[in-house]
Amino acid sequence: MAAREQWRTSLGFVLAAAGSAVGLGNLWGFAYRASQGGGAAFLLLYVVIVLVVCLPVLVAEMVLGRSTGRSPLMAPVLAAGQRWLAMGWLFVLASCGILAFYAVLMGWTGVTLVQILASGLPQDIGEAELFFKGLSGGQAALLGQLVSLLLTAAVVAAGVQSGIERLSRWGLPLLFLLLIALAAWAAGLQGAGDGYRTFLLRWDGSQLLDTTTIRNAFTQAFFSIGTGIGCILGYAAYLDRRSQLPRQALTIAGLDTAVGLLAGMVTFPVVMSFGLKEVVSDSTLGTIFIALPAGLASLGAVGRVVAVVFFALAYIAAITSAVSLLEVPVACLIDRLGWSRPRAVWLSAAVIFVAGLPAATSLTALGWMDSVFGGLLLILGGLLLSLLLGWVLPDRFRKDLDASGTPPVLQGLLLVMLRWVAPPVVAVGLVLSMVDLLKG
Repeated sequence: MAAREQWRTSLGFVLAAAGSAVGLGNLWGFAYRASQGGGAAFLLLYVVIVLVVCLPVLVAEMVLGRSTGRSPLMAPVLAAGQRWLAMGWLFVLASCGILAFYAVLMGWTGVTLVQILASGLPQDIGEAELFFKGLSGGQAALLGQLVSLLLTAAVVAAGVQSGIERLSRWGLPLLFLLLIALAAWAAGLQGAGDGYRTFLLRWDGSQLLDTTTIRNAFTQAFFSIGTGIGCILGYAAYLDRRSQLPRQALTIAGLDTAVGLLAGMVTFPVVMSFGLKEVVSDSTLGTIFIALPAGLASLGAVGRVVAVVFFALAYIAAITSAVSLLEVPVACLIDRLGWSRPRAVWLSAAVIFVAGLPAATSLTALGWMDSVFGGLLLILGGLLLSLLLGWVLPDRFRKDLDASGTPPVLQGLLLVMLRWVAPPVVAVGLVLSMVDLLKG
């Protein structure tokens, strides 16, 4: 990794890291989890977890990557010794496991977009259910999964500047423009106000102690921000020493949260306008691939245009995240075995495609992979990061931030949160998530 690339600009890194964070979890995961009984309580828990836990852990992950200049597999070893190699393997396992099922969802999104462009929207729920049944277990799912991984691999194989940074520079601004346009359109729907009040503004204090709401808030925060997978660590390894990490971390978290809220401002009015309240609480997949297309069909040509924009938006968000997930095993193979980037990319993509076959053929397997790789392992990774940089390597944390001109007061505040706040809060979230998952 001595001859590794660097980001062309600091903005390129921020956009790439924000693109990593902004994905399918924002566009429909946020709406789905908010609708499962949390409402404003879920939103409050989510924001608190992001600010108090995810933000300092995100800075710690960036410090570990930049200070070592190594891949997610080897960075913990270089910083703290061989006994931390298991943490590096956790990053590899989590990122590959998430991408394995994420590519399936990405493929469904792409196939749905092509279907709408070619044949229009389904005319009723029955037709939409028939399409989704074929999508979630047939050849179309495998083809969509394969094409999505090939596109992702092509971007990563092009390199940091020519591939990842270039995609992020046009992809993220385009995503925001499309999302703002959809939010403005949704605000004019009949029932938009009821949608906001029901899902975003409805307050139930008892939900703050509900294990499902807490698990949903932790899962959404960690999965959405991308803390604990190793993606941001891998990206930070290509940063120079001048970058202000706390400021960049706050920008990344802010952009990610803004996308989640904007997505809610699109989804919730649509849910109320088309009478999908019960459906969205039961299944996020059913809402997006069955109820939403069928509901938009009632609007005629306008509904078809909106559907095309929505699924194009979702696919852009998916590929910016998928690229960061694939970069983790690729960087590790380059770092550990000295492989060329193309060789590491195509082998990693092939292995991940095979690992994702169960998710492509079984909704049960997809749900299990989402809960384990996209939930528990992420939170565990965040816990280990807070312990490593907060307790084992606090001097490395301070030294790296000091070198880039971070004020000592801010360094101290972040370190206090990393040592005394993040570990117990994340540990409680991990235990409650495991209990709720087993109970479910």
